[in-house]
Amino acid sequence: MTVATRLSAGGLLGIAALHAVWETGSSWPMSDGAALSDGVAGRSDGVSHTAAECLAVAGALTLAAAFVAGRPRRLPALQRAGAAGVISVLGTRAAFGLAGRTDVLSPGATSERFRALDRRVYSPLCLALALGALPAVRARA
Repeated sequence: MTVATRLSAGGLLGIAALHAVWETGSSWPMSDGAALSDGVAGRSDGVSHTAAECLAVAGALTLAAAFVAGRPRRLPALQRAGAAGVISVLGTRAAFGLAGRTDVLSPGATSERFRALDRRVYSPLCLALALGALPAVRARA
C-alpha cells in the first residue's frame, strides 16, 4: 500500500470517527448543535442529522476506508470495485463543492458559512482523499 492510500484510508477512518462522535450528541469542533448544522450540513435552520444518519455515514466511511486499504484481500475484484466507487463518490463530491453546488447533491446545504467551508476545506479534502485512493484500484499481482 502506498503512502497516499494509507493517508486516504486513515483520513476516511478519521472522518468516520468524527461522525460517530456526532452520533453521541457532541457538536465538536463547533460550539453547539446549531453551529454544527450550519457549518457541516449547510443548514442555517438548525435542523441536524439524526443519530442513525450519523452512524450510517460513519459505517459507509469505514467501509470506504477498508476498500482503499486493500480489503477484502481475498476478493480483489470487490476491493478494486469498491475503491473505484469511493473515488467516484469523492471526486463527484469535490467537483460539485468546488463549483459551489453541493446543494445539488445535498438539498438544503445552502448556508453561507457552509459554502465558504465547503470551498476552502471540505471539497479540497474530498479531492485529496480521492486522489490518494487512486492506487487502490490497480490490479494486484
